[in-house]
Amino acid sequence: MNTGTPAPVVTTNQRLMQRVFSWMFAGLIMTAIIAGALSMNPNVPKMLASQPVVFWGFVIAELIVVFGLSLFLNRLSVFAATLGFFLYAALNGVTLTLILSYYNLGTIGAAFFITAGMFGVCALIGYTTKRDLSKIGSIALMLVIGLILASLVNIFFIESSLFSWIVSIALVVLFCVITAFDVQKIKYMSEQAYDEDTVSKLAIFGALMLYLDFIIIFKNLLNILGSDD
Repeated sequence: MNTGTPAPVVTTNQRLMQRVFSWMFAGLIMTAIIAGALSMNPNVPKMLASQPVVFWGFVIAELIVVFGLSLFLNRLSVFAATLGFFLYAALNGVTLTLILSYYNLGTIGAAFFITAGMFGVCALIGYTTKRDLSKIGSIALMLVIGLILASLVNIFFIESSLFSWIVSIALVVLFCVITAFDVQKIKYMSEQAYDEDTVSKLAIFGALMLYLDFIIIFKNLLNILGSDD
């Protein structure tokens, strides 16, 4: 009877998940510190609001970093991948400064704690469930693409606050599903971790996925809770 094989897999799995959540929390802390520090100067959000080219420049830079990490992770060194992740977290801190300026502290705090609770529950479900979430995760991702396109139409043509509110609710629900799917995916990714560099890169990529899930849920909850701000 072979009893030696499961132990290394379980150990690698646990080690990968620990690193993923450590990196994710580190990224969130960096984002919060930068957004908080910049928000202390009221001129910063005013500048970002009055100069959309600068704001969208940061947004485009975020997208470049995310797609760069996703497409070229295997070619990057661990140091470069880590640098890319924290660069994205820093850029997101800048853009979040403008978004947070539209809401009061009570709304921001409520959105954060609700996000943390929902994220934690969904992550736990994704890690413990025996059901394969790949199909439902793929459907959720396709629905997200449709909602993003609908949101762009609303922004440029319809400009309906009710429609924006409904889309935010749908995105919160979908990204809760995607969070569970991503955690399960990361859990399975541990089977590809054959050496230390691979574990480190997978941890950074997993952290980026979950960081994005958390931030998107948080931003949309802000829109839902702060609709009267």
